[in-house]
Amino acid sequence: MSNEPESLLATLVAFDTTSRHSNLSLIEWVRQHLAGLGISSQLTYNDDGSKANLFALVGPVAQPALILSGHSDVVPVDGQSWSSDPFVLSERDGRLYGRGAADMKGFIACVLAWLPSVLAAHAEGRLQQQIGLALSYDEEVGCLGVPRLIADLLARGIPVSGCIIGEPTRMQPVVAHKGIAHFRCRVTGRSAHSSLTPQGVNAIEYAARLISHIRKLADTEAHFGRARPLYDVPYATLQTGTIHGGTVPNIVPRECEFVFECRWLPGEPLARYIDTVRDYAATLVEEMRRTAPEADITFEQLVDCQPFESPQGSSLLDYIHELCPGRSHQAVAYTTEAGCFSAAGFPSVVLGPGSIEQAHRPDEYIERTQLQECMVWLDGLREIVCRSAGGGK
Repeated sequence: MSNEPESLLATLVAFDTTSRHSNLSLIEWVRQHLAGLGISSQLTYNDDGSKANLFALVGPVAQPALILSGHSDVVPVDGQSWSSDPFVLSERDGRLYGRGAADMKGFIACVLAWLPSVLAAHAEGRLQQQIGLALSYDEEVGCLGVPRLIADLLARGIPVSGCIIGEPTRMQPVVAHKGIAHFRCRVTGRSAHSSLTPQGVNAIEYAARLISHIRKLADTEAHFGRARPLYDVPYATLQTGTIHGGTVPNIVPRECEFVFECRWLPGEPLARYIDTVRDYAATLVEEMRRTAPEADITFEQLVDCQPFESPQGSSLLDYIHELCPGRSHQAVAYTTEAGCFSAAGFPSVVLGPGSIEQAHRPDEYIERTQLQECMVWLDGLREIVCRSAGGGK
């Protein structure tokens, strides 16, 4: 098969790697593709072995690695109206349509198409540092896979000079983003016939009070919180996304469950927001237990994706400045695996082909011109790496 990025993208899109499915078919294909180039891969698996991360290295072993990273999973197409099969890459008017074309198999295809030129530079003795390829699982459901990949890198003592996460940014560098955390809150009261309401503890009503408290926290942040003008939404946000509770109208509901999220800025602890919610919940529990000693409110964290900010003075930012002259550096409210790499001490930047506006949508597409621009950018990166040895951690 051709190494052109469009051909590789067609192959990658054909793997249905929706997060609820295994990604092993795609990972094994990439592993064999790399083996055909003479590149070995290391896999790290989830608990039941149904999913895996992949990591591969090219270049002089003694030098730190510059990692190019992408996630292999995609979001579902359920309930979306597509004009063509979402798992068959199709072209219309210079746009390549398919689930994951922009988010983010387009970047992975470009890196795979680029690696033979990196191998050639290494064979010529020109490569001054290692190039790493990292593919993760379950990014779309909370960055669940990449921490195991990172833990493996740290355990193996692989020095890393930086990480480029190829999320779709239209090749504009993103140097900071917020973190995101999801919490499931379960409120347990006491059921009773609705004619005997005082004998019960209404879980929905207490959940509503807690949700109202979260809303007040969000409003306080919007009006008085720390603001960072670099962001499109320059302050921390909180919101409730789902709620379930009750059975029938004439029974005081014993249980209610809701999920809320917090998106917070780099340099701030998540605990600043969540501890306030827990403290208010504790006062509600005290009140509930005056009627029902068994009443309770519990929290379970479902998602923990850290914020990140590219450190000034890193060799990675020097590369970005050289390769993206005149392009403004952005900060965004959405979250990527850059937070995980950054938390491990790896300088990170988010930059890749395609538009985030296409992510998760029906008829998701990436322009051919974006793939071409990414290939030119990667060629420039290769030449910089051929004359520069980045510092590592």
